[in-house]
Amino acid sequence: MAEIKVLSSIATREAYLELVPQFERDSGHKVATTWSGTVDIMKRMAAGEVYDLVMVASREVDELIRLGQLKAGSRVDLAQCGIGVAVRSGAPKPDIGSADALKRALLAAKSVGYTSGPSGVYIGGLVERMGIAAEVKAKFRTVPSGGTIGTVVASGECEIGFQQISELVHIKGIDVVGPLPAEVQRVTVFSTGIPVGATNAAAAQALVKFLVSPAAQAEFKKHGLEAV
Repeated sequence: MAEIKVLSSIATREAYLELVPQFERDSGHKVATTWSGTVDIMKRMAAGEVYDLVMVASREVDELIRLGQLKAGSRVDLAQCGIGVAVRSGAPKPDIGSADALKRALLAAKSVGYTSGPSGVYIGGLVERMGIAAEVKAKFRTVPSGGTIGTVVASGECEIGFQQISELVHIKGIDVVGPLPAEVQRVTVFSTGIPVGATNAAAAQALVKFLVSPAAQAEFKKHGLEAV
C-alpha cells in the first residue's frame, strides 16, 4: 500500500482531518499531509518539492497546470466556501448586512485583518474598490502564510477579521458575525490536482474519489463548506 503525500491549504483542513482516518482504514493507504498557505504552496511547487496530490483554490490549481507542475486534466473540484467576518467573542457585532454597512464597519474598526490567501487578496481588492484602501492600510493586521486571522481576532490584536468561513468556524474566542453581504461576496472553489512528479498518482486519485463521495461531502458541509 502507498503513502500519499498531500500538500494542502487550510480551508478544508477540519473536515479533511476527520475524513482521512476512514480512508486510511478502508484503503490501507497512509496519508501524509503538509499544511501550508496558498502563497507558500506556489513557492513549494516552483521549488520542485514532490507530492502526490495538491489541494488549493481552483485558480491556483489551474495556474499550476498551466505551468506544467500539475497534470493536465487532473483538476477535481472538492468544495466551495464564501468569506466570513469575525470579531472577538462577546464584542459588539457590526452591521454587515449590505456593502455600505460593511464599508462603515471597516472604517469604524480600530484594526482590520485578513491573510495573503484567496480571501485576503479579494478583501484587499474590495477595499480598493470601496475607496478606503488608505484608511484600512493604516490599521491592517495579518498572519504568516497558512495562518488563520481568527487567532489574532481572538487575542484582541485585531478588531474585525476576514477569512474563509470554514477557517473561522473552529477558532475559539471569536464570534462569526456572518458571511459578506451577497453583493460583494466571493465564493472560492477548492480543488485537487495531481503533480506531474507524483509517485503514487493512482492512490492519490483514490483519495480524491473518496473526498468527493456523498458521505464525505456531507462532512465538508458540517465544517462550513458547500458542494460545488
